[in-house]
Amino acid sequence: MPGIIGKKIGMTSLFTPDGKNVPCTLIEAGPCVVTQVKTIENDGYTAIQLGYGDKKAKNTTKALVGHFAKANTTPKKKVVEFRLDDTVGYSTGSEIKADFFEEGEFIDVVGTSKGKGFQGVVKRYNFAGVGGQTHGQHNRGRHPGSIGACSWPSRVFKGMRMGGRMGGDRVKIQNLKVMRIVADKNLIVVSGSVPGAKNSYVILEK
Repeated sequence: MPGIIGKKIGMTSLFTPDGKNVPCTLIEAGPCVVTQVKTIENDGYTAIQLGYGDKKAKNTTKALVGHFAKANTTPKKKVVEFRLDDTVGYSTGSEIKADFFEEGEFIDVVGTSKGKGFQGVVKRYNFAGVGGQTHGQHNRGRHPGSIGACSWPSRVFKGMRMGGRMGGDRVKIQNLKVMRIVADKNLIVVSGSVPGAKNSYVILEK
């Protein structure tokens, strides 16, 4: 099983045995319900579909209500599929909780970064800007500067770093250490930061 679904709660910090204060992220990991088990015979590949977070039936399509009813569970807000080499041991309706992980192991966390709208090159790509305010420069401190030559190539190359929409991307942060697990509340504390805003969904992968 490569991972489970969780929700980012916020950030905190923990002290290590050697006295270091480590910034950490608190994640509510599960309980996730196995809503479908995919096999080669029926689907052409093997995978597990997990659902997380209860959703009102009136806000769910009839097709999905029937889909979740097959797994004997309520409609879920977030559904994610995990590819597996073997699905033996997993059945629809079973739950996977935070104790799926162990303290001290390293995991990857996938989330959607915060959307920041249209941003310039200084914020988006860490450009330094044109320079100071002297020698007649007064209105281009945060401008990108030249974007190409003149007679050749007579165009702007593809991929030129310029202003544009920033954030809202799928981001994976690798090798975050599991600092603590609170199994009775399905909470996991991982070292470092996790992409996304508070209460956003994340995927925790082994």
